[in-house]
Amino acid sequence: MRTLIVDNYDSFTYNLAHYVAQATGYEPVVVTNDDPLWRPEHLAEFDGVIISPGPGTPEREGDFGICRDIIRDSEVPLLGVCLGHQGLAHVHGGTVERAPEPRHGRSSPVLHDGTDLFAGLPSPFEVVRYHSLAVSALPDGLEATAWTPDGILMGLRHRTRPQWGVQFHPESICTEHGHQLLANFAQLAERHGLPGRRRAKPSAATVGRTTGAGTSVPEAAPVPHFRVHTTALPTQWDPEVAYDHLFRAAPHAYWLDSSRPDDRLGRFSVMGDATGPLAEVVLADVENCTVTRQKSDGTTEVLSTPFLDWLDADLRARRVEVPALPFEFALGWVGYLGYELKAECGGSAAHSSPNPDGALIFADRAVVFDHATSTTHLLALAPADDDTQARTWLDATAERLGRLTGLGADATPADPGASLEVSLRHDRRAYLDLIGACQEAINAGETYEVCLTNMIDAEGSIDPWDSYRFLRRTSPAPFAALLNFGALSVLSTSPERFLRIDRHKVAESKPIKGTRPRGVTPAEDQALTEDLRASEKDRAENLMIVDLVRNDLGRCAEVGSVSVHKMFDIESYATVHQLVSTVRARLKADSSAVDCVRNAFPGGSMTGAPKIRTMQIIDDLEAGPRGVYSGAIGYFSLNGAADLSIAIRTTVITPDRVRYGVGGAITALSDPEEEYEETAVKATPILRLLGATFPERALETPGLR
Repeated sequence: MRTLIVDNYDSFTYNLAHYVAQATGYEPVVVTNDDPLWRPEHLAEFDGVIISPGPGTPEREGDFGICRDIIRDSEVPLLGVCLGHQGLAHVHGGTVERAPEPRHGRSSPVLHDGTDLFAGLPSPFEVVRYHSLAVSALPDGLEATAWTPDGILMGLRHRTRPQWGVQFHPESICTEHGHQLLANFAQLAERHGLPGRRRAKPSAATVGRTTGAGTSVPEAAPVPHFRVHTTALPTQWDPEVAYDHLFRAAPHAYWLDSSRPDDRLGRFSVMGDATGPLAEVVLADVENCTVTRQKSDGTTEVLSTPFLDWLDADLRARRVEVPALPFEFALGWVGYLGYELKAECGGSAAHSSPNPDGALIFADRAVVFDHATSTTHLLALAPADDDTQARTWLDATAERLGRLTGLGADATPADPGASLEVSLRHDRRAYLDLIGACQEAINAGETYEVCLTNMIDAEGSIDPWDSYRFLRRTSPAPFAALLNFGALSVLSTSPERFLRIDRHKVAESKPIKGTRPRGVTPAEDQALTEDLRASEKDRAENLMIVDLVRNDLGRCAEVGSVSVHKMFDIESYATVHQLVSTVRARLKADSSAVDCVRNAFPGGSMTGAPKIRTMQIIDDLEAGPRGVYSGAIGYFSLNGAADLSIAIRTTVITPDRVRYGVGGAITALSDPEEEYEETAVKATPILRLLGATFPERALETPGLR
């Protein structure tokens, strides 16, 4: 069975695609609702059509595109989901209005008539809803098939044509019987196939346009064959002391620092600089579409190419022999991807960052700490036919580390001594107004959830090294990092994994949505944990991002490999409790780590959903760049692996300025005052560092939602 899915720029479409592939045995073809190659005659190539969910309204051509004509003219069996369901009613003369209340990421029981899509399903069963609009009146040609206990229409069918709709999302991870409902549609499509119909031969416009095709990248010139050399030593030195003595003086250096080494996510730390013979520094400029390459010999070249295209081509071209290692990092590119790189991932270049949009060091040498086994691994890259320099560095570094045996890190003062006044890009009144604008967009059906942020700004100078040492002690995190790119320093104590892709192409993401502050007493701390665990609002926020991450990974994953391993898990850190879920997938053979990042960037926990429309809303409301904040920090390894955190709890330092982003997910259930207070809680690390107070903060609310 060949199925067409028309994507209304939703963030759950590829969840549908995977369910359809599992139900039919064939990957569907996915086209966007404004695809310039689409022609009406292409419908004859398919046995069934699914109109996806999406933002907006079916009454607006820009939101619904080709879907209107397909519904009106097609005799091919058709299923509309959410926006597609509303569009089915609208095209045939029904009425679509604002629902009594928006419901996004929230479940409801659904009653149904037991026929067609609902054959064999219990009534009621639990479904997940993402909608602010609803069908309020049906024309004579349509009839209701499902509804909520309070009478909101949840399903419909055409009386004479093979067309069905459901308002809820069968592809959500928390909807019951979603697979069976789509299998029922597949059976209906086969049953309603036109008698004697011979499906047209697939056209060039639709061949190969299935889920997750690898991204085409420009060919790069082959590079010589290289080999990674390694030495292992028992760890007898403090990682902070090692970085201080080996790398801190270098103008370009990195430390991916598991400053909570007891954490199961924080087993390894990686550090190094750009002084090796094969090292490079690359800087991205989205606005001018250039990559600036600074080589270790002092030469610089500027390439006119999208950054992620260049990075993918570079990694694919390298021929490197890697020994067996107990970790995924085998040298490669280390640094950050700024939020404005979204312009290469389906977003727009709305704002220009004052800092590079991406900055990476090609790490040809590194020190890796295995905190679980107390082992230090030294890695060096060398041409396959000449390992002299690599061996010399390995021996010299082992000797330098040996001289650090037993040295303790310098004590960090309880008070870092800084005293800078902070300001906000949006003051309290302005931020509350922005929250109101987000909720109006949600009520209008333009978005399900908006991850709105604010920028803390302080004029003045602080020392990056002393500041990072203070932060890693007061806010330890499994994905902490210190990056130095000349006059720019990035200090992160992120608790959130964006993406990890191992050498076997297994990808993992751990989105965080839902926050409570730590309590003053154990009893208060436990009460805050239980409040977070039971909160419908926080679970809805988290579920929306879990479904979005499933979609993003599904774009380049093997059919059926996307799974949720943990839902609504609570992880506790120095200043906050967080609600965390874990999503995994196996990438297709032709999909690289960069492909996976491109399909998932920026992380959905920093945008909201649907991602593309919501980023447009964010661009309008925030009125400025996010820069490093809410991008990603980590590495792309030479063995095809990658590990990146979400750049939250992240301080960006330049010679005369300090910036730190904070934010939260705005939903229909959000309380504006509590959302503002949540940004203040998340600012605790930077406020302690700067000796500052959060502007216009109300009395602290331990039970903030």
